[in-house]
Amino acid sequence: MSPDVFVPFTLFAFLAAVILVPVLAKERTKRSAHDLISQAMARGQALEPSLVSQLTQNMLDEGNRARKSLGNGVILLALAGGFVAAGFLINEYDPDGDVIRGMSVPAVLLGSVGLAFLLLAIFDYATKKRNA
Repeated sequence: MSPDVFVPFTLFAFLAAVILVPVLAKERTKRSAHDLISQAMARGQALEPSLVSQLTQNMLDEGNRARKSLGNGVILLALAGGFVAAGFLINEYDPDGDVIRGMSVPAVLLGSVGLAFLLLAIFDYATKKRNA
């Protein structure tokens, strides 16, 4: 496999793993809690309110979604700015002057995802105020 294919493949495989593994783990935890409750109800066992509230606590924490989105957006925009700044700093030592173009690719990717998170946070805050 040539480096022209291997490097982007490795980058996107790493990004997919970093994003998908926590999401899949969270969904698996939710599914196991649901299975536990359904098995207990099928057997006719009484469920304590404290147990149900503990199992469903993650589902109720969705109210902080706007704050998490805002934090993620700020962090990603800061990383994008860091890539741009690093490109300008490294560009002084590069005789060809092509470093800034190479550093702008991850900066644009991170900046656009960060901007999407910020827009999502604004949308969440706006709908939360309307619903309240």
